Amino acid sequence: MKILFLSHYFPPEVNAPASRTFEHCQQWVKDGHSVTVVTCVPNHPQGQVYEGYRNRFFQREDCHGIHVVRVWTYVTANEGFAKRTLNYFSYLMAVVLTTPWLPKVDVVISTSPQFFNGLAGYFVSRILRIPWMLEIRDLWPESILAVGAIKNRKIIQLLEWLERYTYRKADHIVPVTDSFERYIAAKGISCDKITVIKNGANLSLYKPLESTNTMAESLGLNGKFVASYFGTHGMAHHLETVLYAAKQLQNHSDIIFLLAGDGAEREKLLALHRQLKLTNVVMLEQQPKHQMPSLWALSSVSLILLRKSDLFKTVIPSKLFESMAMEKPVILGVEGESAEIMRLAKAGFCIEPENSQQLVHHLLELYQNQDLRNRFGENGRKHVCEYYDRLILARKFEKLLEQICAVGKS
Repeated sequence: MKILFLSHYFPPEVNAPASRTFEHCQQWVKDGHSVTVVTCVPNHPQGQVYEGYRNRFFQREDCHGIHVVRVWTYVTANEGFAKRTLNYFSYLMAVVLTTPWLPKVDVVISTSPQFFNGLAGYFVSRILRIPWMLEIRDLWPESILAVGAIKNRKIIQLLEWLERYTYRKADHIVPVTDSFERYIAAKGISCDKITVIKNGANLSLYKPLESTNTMAESLGLNGKFVASYFGTHGMAHHLETVLYAAKQLQNHSDIIFLLAGDGAEREKLLALHRQLKLTNVVMLEQQPKHQMPSLWALSSVSLILLRKSDLFKTVIPSKLFESMAMEKPVILGVEGESAEIMRLAKAGFCIEPENSQQLVHHLLELYQNQDLRNRFGENGRKHVCEYYDRLILARKFEKLLEQICAVGKS
């Protein structure tokens, strides 16, 4: 097959959508398919173009056999509704304008969010007269409504209409959770048109490592009990919970909190860190992908948190699978489908979102019980290997693409 993938995010960016897209595409290339990805110049989340790149109209590169086309977009930081909307819409327009210069392909996949990235697949599929598969990694506009980013009712109604329109027009829809499938079906979309392909972990990259490494030494964390959060510092995550827990545990000198990442809320979190005068919290900027296994290795427990919201009961943070693959016990502050995975895996504790008291309680329990940490870690690795191996999930996606292409040619 010749596959075209439209993704706003792609390596060297290190967020979840960039990783999922890259790992799927890399596997498809290994399996003999031709893959082209149309993306932006890397700039997430600070809105600063990465060193070695320029924001040009059209540029090509090769990434592990994947043909990468980078298009010009309005570059801005991951904050502020109006500027981000312009950033997203400029990507849609750039993709449409560059379509005539793209290679001949059999199928196009577009991934959402962001919303206009998903919609771009509709226009490209019509121009090239090929099937269109829509991947849903978050529910838009529901996810931005949940954090209060939009309040204008007319804008909300327009986005909801566009959401229903894209569901109807897509040849097939691939949500990443069972909850998303139920949500989309409730919009009147046939279940025959929907296939869930969840996130997973690259088991060759994320695997148990020695906890003592050069990064642990450089951060002064050797011999410490390290509670880690890695990922976006955004409105959806309520990382204040971590800082308030750290305040309660300042008298435990062996317990250190490690946060690594960037996002719209990072500056506010740094200000709260200073206000609380925390001496047991290390806050690193976003780290390169190749550093992540070393960061996981020095961690004693993984913290995965979201705000308390009914919408977030439908999501499964991808770092859950990476944590378990690294044999790290998890404290999960997410309700719903994610909590059900945790219960099945027996890989850690579930707490009420935004509840720092429960977080402290379970951290102390793990701190005092090495055997429990080991058991949770081993259970998690076993569960991911059985159900969430990225290679197997990529091939499931691949078979679905072949079916869609066969229908399109018939």
